[in-house]
Amino acid sequence: MIRTENNALELTILMPCLNEAETLSVCIRKAMNSLRGNDIEGEVLIADNGSTDGSQEIAERLGARVVDVREKGYGSALMGGIQASKGRFVIMGDADDSYDFSNLLPFITKLREGYDLVMGNRFKGGIAPGAMPPLHKYLGNPVLTGIGRLLFRSPAGDFHCGLRGFRRSSILGLDLRTTGMEFASEMVVKATLNNLRITEVATTLAPDGRSRAPHLRSWRDGWRHLRFMLLYSPRWLFLYPGLLLMLGGILAGIWLLPGSRDLGFLSLNTSTLLYAAIAIIVGFQAITFAMFTKCFAMIEGLLPQEETFTRFIDTLSLELGLTVGSILLLGGLLVSVYAVFFWGARSFGPFEITDFLRIIIPAVTLITLGFQTILTSFFLSILCLKHR
Repeated sequence: MIRTENNALELTILMPCLNEAETLSVCIRKAMNSLRGNDIEGEVLIADNGSTDGSQEIAERLGARVVDVREKGYGSALMGGIQASKGRFVIMGDADDSYDFSNLLPFITKLREGYDLVMGNRFKGGIAPGAMPPLHKYLGNPVLTGIGRLLFRSPAGDFHCGLRGFRRSSILGLDLRTTGMEFASEMVVKATLNNLRITEVATTLAPDGRSRAPHLRSWRDGWRHLRFMLLYSPRWLFLYPGLLLMLGGILAGIWLLPGSRDLGFLSLNTSTLLYAAIAIIVGFQAITFAMFTKCFAMIEGLLPQEETFTRFIDTLSLELGLTVGSILLLGGLLVSVYAVFFWGARSFGPFEITDFLRIIIPAVTLITLGFQTILTSFFLSILCLKHR
């Protein structure tokens, strides 16, 4: 048997549990046999989240260790189990008999090779008929995994596989915080952002052995996964849409300023110019939100430090922001003064409103951007204030 330094166990097989009496025993037996069959010094740990069906007694009778986790939620149960685990490595999996705890050697092999996170991939290993609802198999998992790979450049091909192994110290170092089903996404996202070594192995998924409905709620939990990934990617949530809006608004504004334009059967005039101005303002706000979110997340340890962004923020001094904001504000005021003279030249009487709006809309846009730049500079200086 393998002993690690300080007489610690090599492996903890961790199962979150909430009323899993129907299937818990078969999962524990498979896990125990896997430890013995592969000559691994390890333990089976049940992170119980308030079971009332006798799951705790079943686990203890079969030789598993039980830790009670009072805070409700899938992520809470797993985090409580990870903290209580004694193994250098941890392999986690649901206690519903859908994952094969008798075939854990591929995970162990990769962990021994030095990987920090070893993901199971059910799409490579095989999904038995009836094991995964069509909505999850053909839409939910592929779409959410694709979004995760796009947003974070993660190598994982099955973001939500519940059977995965990891180095305990590496995952504890990620400061995982979510309490619900999105814990699965948080682990992969933070491991990727922190440049942990990630790989995957093929695994299988069988129909679970429970007679009751699963705890998973498709649309609710799917939205929680998507929401988490978006919140952890200010670049895709705020920056790219903001840049797109600003660029589109600027180009449309330049095109419409000289006069009305015909686009097929459409005649675009100052109404479209107004929408272009709004696109510029909203786009600017989105870009500033990206900076606020990134700065806050790095300070709070939600995202790893990024030297490129830090250097960029350092160049955006309060004085530079105030200068740029003042120039924009002054430009808007000067254009507004010109609008007054434009009206005065017509004896402050009736005039063609579209001509006047072509002056007023850019003026108001510049004034708004000027104030936003000044306020953003103050807020960013406070938010990113260096402290011990």
